[in-house]
Amino acid sequence: MPSDELETLEEFIKKIIKRDRKIFFNDYKDSIKLSSHNDKSNSNDDINISNSSKIQLIADFTEYNPLHNGHYHCMKVAKEKIPNGLFVAIVPGLFERSGRGIPFIMTRQARAKTAINAGADIVVEGPPMGIMGSGQYSLCLAKTFKALNTDFIPRGYRPFDGYDIILDRVNLGHCVAPKPYKIIDMDTNEVLYEGKLEEDNYVIASLSKSLKRIGFNFKNKFLFVKRVKGVSGTLIREATMKGDFSKVTTMMPSSTIDILNEEIKNNRAPLHMSRDIDSILDSANNLSFSELLDLNLMDNKTAKKIVDSRENKDFESIDEIQNCISYGFSTHFNHRVLSVLETKINKDIIYDYIDNYPSKIRVLDYKNESVLEDFKEKINENNRRIELWQ
Repeated sequence: MPSDELETLEEFIKKIIKRDRKIFFNDYKDSIKLSSHNDKSNSNDDINISNSSKIQLIADFTEYNPLHNGHYHCMKVAKEKIPNGLFVAIVPGLFERSGRGIPFIMTRQARAKTAINAGADIVVEGPPMGIMGSGQYSLCLAKTFKALNTDFIPRGYRPFDGYDIILDRVNLGHCVAPKPYKIIDMDTNEVLYEGKLEEDNYVIASLSKSLKRIGFNFKNKFLFVKRVKGVSGTLIREATMKGDFSKVTTMMPSSTIDILNEEIKNNRAPLHMSRDIDSILDSANNLSFSELLDLNLMDNKTAKKIVDSRENKDFESIDEIQNCISYGFSTHFNHRVLSVLETKINKDIIYDYIDNYPSKIRVLDYKNESVLEDFKEKINENNRRIELWQ
């Protein structure tokens, strides 16, 4: 297709949001239909689902935004430790928004392709992180691990004095919960650490809490991998914006760079600076106070300030809207609220969606047909519907 016929990034983003809203609500409807069946089949969540398959499944949740040497190292170490394991990458997800609420650099289909090229066997779709709070998407991830009959969970971490005891407790299957300025072993009520955890390390603690909540036995399932040095997300994003990867070739597999170049060539990347601005402005300018308050993550103070600020003049920019968003518990709250305004997903819908998540396992990409059959055999022990991305 000649370059002058390519759709703009803005048009591409609008199509993604429109398509993913349709997928989201179809998934939501399916989950409601299946909820009564799920209630019967999972009547005792404290009992872990039987895992009689000889196939050992390694499930790694990573955004791959984009896939770099740190991700590749974690995958490589996990595959070396479980040489005959099936490596499944869980890649979010609907609306192409990260856990920070910020758009991904490229679509989940392209990110899935980078994972397969790097050595993953299967890539499945993860939750729509950008329109959820961290506790909400952590719970969805925990339910995904359970639905996949996961045997091992590789997880990168940043070592520091005092963190080993936290990892040890997680390996024992304990719930390690982040509390204000301290980390507590909820099984023993011990304070394990005084202070806050960095993001990678926080995710491990948060995930243990969610896994415990749904009754998934994660004792000895985590494979902890020390983060590698020499990878800069900032430099990679800058290189992507310029379309020049000469300064970051040592930070990413060459296959990732090839896919990034292909996405840029076809005007499907970089997406991380692009939003459906018209939809965000429409929500902020036209939704009533009660309609705004119904949106997921929206608080009373933000909804009121949006309504008050537009009385004399409609919003004309995202910056004006961001000035109305209150400070949340997370530093990423501002961008998450923008994503909710962009997608218009309500609280009550999200609550039901999470209760019955995942309604299906959506496969984004896979290595070959033999691997796919092995995956189906493993998942079918759980009677989960598997859907291939079209």
